[in-house]
Amino acid sequence: MKLVFASSNENKITEVRQSLTQNVSLLGLMDIGINYEIPETGKTISENSYIKALHVHQFLLHKNLPHTVFADDSGLEVSALNNEPGVYSARYAGLEKNDALNNEKLLHRLKHKNDRKARFVTVITLILNGSTYVFEGLIHGQISTELKGSNGFGYDPLFIPNGYNKTFAELSFEIKNKISHRAIAIKKLNDFLVAQKH
Repeated sequence: MKLVFASSNENKITEVRQSLTQNVSLLGLMDIGINYEIPETGKTISENSYIKALHVHQFLLHKNLPHTVFADDSGLEVSALNNEPGVYSARYAGLEKNDALNNEKLLHRLKHKNDRKARFVTVITLILNGSTYVFEGLIHGQISTELKGSNGFGYDPLFIPNGYNKTFAELSFEIKNKISHRAIAIKKLNDFLVAQKH
C-alpha cells in the first residue's frame, strides 16, 4: 500500500517509516512533487492536521494518482502558559520556524513559574477511500529548566516525559519512538491500517 505522509520533515518521515507496518510504502511531500509549505490556517491542532491531509488528497486527486493520505499536526501545551504554544508550537518565536528561538522563548516565559507541567499532542488525519479518520496521541511531562540532549528536534531538549528523568533529546531514538505522542498516534494509525487488510 502506498501511503502519502503530508510532511517534508525528514526527521518525522524517518520516525514514522520505522513505526509503520512493512506492507506500507511511505512517501513524503517531496516524493509527490509538493515542494512548498502547506498553509496551516487552522485554529487548533486538529484543524491543521485536517487542512494538510485534504490539501494533499486534492493535489493527488487532480493528478489522478493513488491518494491514501495522512497528515499530522503536533503541539506542546504548557499548563502555566494557558496551553501555549499549542497550535503555534512551530512558530512560537516568529513566522519563520526556528527551534532554537522557540525553546529560548519557552524558557523565558517559564522563568518564574513553578508549575512546569506540559503535554505533547499529535493529531493524525487519514483520508482513505474518501473517508476521514482521526487518531490522537498524548504524552504528559515537565519542561526542563535548561536544554539537554542532542537527539530529536523541536522542543525535545526541554520536554521530560513522565516516568523518565531525561528529556526526549537525551533518550535514545528507540525509546522515544515507543513512548512519544507521535508514536502513540502512529500506532493507532498502523493498527487501523492492519485491520483494513482482514
